[in-house]
Amino acid sequence: MAATPRKSRTARRILAAGAGLVTVGALVAAMPSAGAAGDRFGGGHGHGHGHGKGQGRLVDVQLLSFNDLHGNLEPPTGSSGRLTHLNEDGTTRTIEGVGGVEYLATHLRQAREGNPYSVTAAAGDMIGASPLVSGLFHDEPTVEALNKLKLDVTSVGNHEFDEGARELARMQNGGCHPTEGCFEKGKRFKGADFPYLAANVTNEKSGRPLLDPYFVWERNGVRIGFIGVTLEGTANIVSAEGIKGLKFGDEVETINKYAKVLERKGVKSIVALLHEGGLPASGAYNYDCDSPGPGNGVSGPIVDIAKNVSPQVDALVTGHTHQAYACTIPDPAGKPRTVTSAASFGRLYTDTTLTYDRRTKDIVRTAVASANHVVTRDVKPAGDMTRLIDRWKTLAAPIANRPVGHVAADIENPLDLQAYEKPLGDLIADAQLEGMAPADKGGAQLALMNPGGIRAPLTHKASGAEGDGVVTYGEAYTVQPFTNMMTAVDLTGAQLVTALQQQVSGANLASPKILQVSKGFTYTLDMTKAGADRIVVSSVRLNGEPIDPAKTYRVAMNEFLSGGGDGFAVLKDHKNKLVGASDLDMFTAYLTAHSSASAPLPVPAANRITVIK
Repeated sequence: MAATPRKSRTARRILAAGAGLVTVGALVAAMPSAGAAGDRFGGGHGHGHGHGKGQGRLVDVQLLSFNDLHGNLEPPTGSSGRLTHLNEDGTTRTIEGVGGVEYLATHLRQAREGNPYSVTAAAGDMIGASPLVSGLFHDEPTVEALNKLKLDVTSVGNHEFDEGARELARMQNGGCHPTEGCFEKGKRFKGADFPYLAANVTNEKSGRPLLDPYFVWERNGVRIGFIGVTLEGTANIVSAEGIKGLKFGDEVETINKYAKVLERKGVKSIVALLHEGGLPASGAYNYDCDSPGPGNGVSGPIVDIAKNVSPQVDALVTGHTHQAYACTIPDPAGKPRTVTSAASFGRLYTDTTLTYDRRTKDIVRTAVASANHVVTRDVKPAGDMTRLIDRWKTLAAPIANRPVGHVAADIENPLDLQAYEKPLGDLIADAQLEGMAPADKGGAQLALMNPGGIRAPLTHKASGAEGDGVVTYGEAYTVQPFTNMMTAVDLTGAQLVTALQQQVSGANLASPKILQVSKGFTYTLDMTKAGADRIVVSSVRLNGEPIDPAKTYRVAMNEFLSGGGDGFAVLKDHKNKLVGASDLDMFTAYLTAHSSASAPLPVPAANRITVIK
């Protein structure tokens, strides 16, 4: 999902800045040959699904998939650990307490039982924007957990590039961190047992893929090819320094290219793992997005992509939007094809049955069936995952457990795409304004925060022994894991209004990205209109005064936004930039300064943006 890429790390986190980059040419040269690696057959882990012993002409292959885990090893809390269930009568109910890799492991292992043909795949963002227990150690714990989960293959997502191409290569190939070394005495990070696929991420000069473009899974003569791509717009939502020399190609063109390559190699059953997604009409994980009727179904980038991906591809496993769906979208030949996504944070997994015809070596498309399943916590947690989490939590404890503030109740970061202004967004924007307002710190008059950079809620219930209402450093880190440096810049009133309009137009037209704003900055968002017209220009005010298009304002924002990230191109046209402390430092400082056990922070009213629906 679009978010703030990690730029630097604070001293108190004992982690230095991200690894320096080698040239992409040297990186690719040091990695397995795309042709040779892509030709690897096998790679399954011996688990599967089928009709009986799978000896007949038709064999049912079980495809288990998930996406956007984001290093959530421990059970996510608050809204991050909830799902919406659609009842038969059309009402909905909330399912509390879902997700956590200990439970995901149990559910996947139970799903594989008795199924000799099973393959497990993911659609990117397995790492990046991770909670402290993984992020503090550059996501080595998550890769280790995915190895134990017996993940067979994944595409890269945009967050796999948060720390740059060189660090992604280390995630694949192993080795201790180049500046921090090995985190556990006597243990060297082994890297991923599964291939990361990046078919559309290429060296600008040579055109060669950065990582394997495809992978072929084989079991007893049954072969399924996987092509992995990330969204073409990745370069717009990650730090430019980390992807220097790389090109992100068109998703459809790339998938179709490698579908032909696999076809020539005799692999006719093909699944695309695509880190780009859609927006279903309902937020319920079990919504039938194939139901007819106006306003039903799924929208967003994945629709046009799915309609143009070659009919040779039998299924699309997608991600990025953190939504849940199991839809049917026709291929260019008009034939139904399954397109799935399992929300985020390990709260769901998708079970797809691919019926393989041994004679044609292809999938019988009419028999494809997919469903999303909840990762409940009413099953026995996987002991190996519990031990893994405990081991890394022990290493992180001296930093993670330090109290930094107090809250009176849950301060939410709703995952609902219709929740444009978030209580936690208000709190973070206020923290950034306070940190950058002093004249010697930037003289900021308002602050803007991108919603994708807020990764979790602040929950009142204790996560450990700290006590209810206490916010630990680890919890604050989970909210803002990127540690971007803050900036204060000059923008004209006209540029400010343009920035607001870019929330709902251009690159953000299909999926609005509503900036979170600091106290005193108000405006009206009219969602009954289209594009830039959704911003009621006359309503934009600072401390009650209309914004003057010709006047200059000092605006605080993280470096990702001031660089034009997330489709806010106008923000990079700023002047007089001053760099301050990190966003995480400002967030924790604000929590400490404005709360105590006797006077915890109240929940912000979230009343700065007036929304007309």
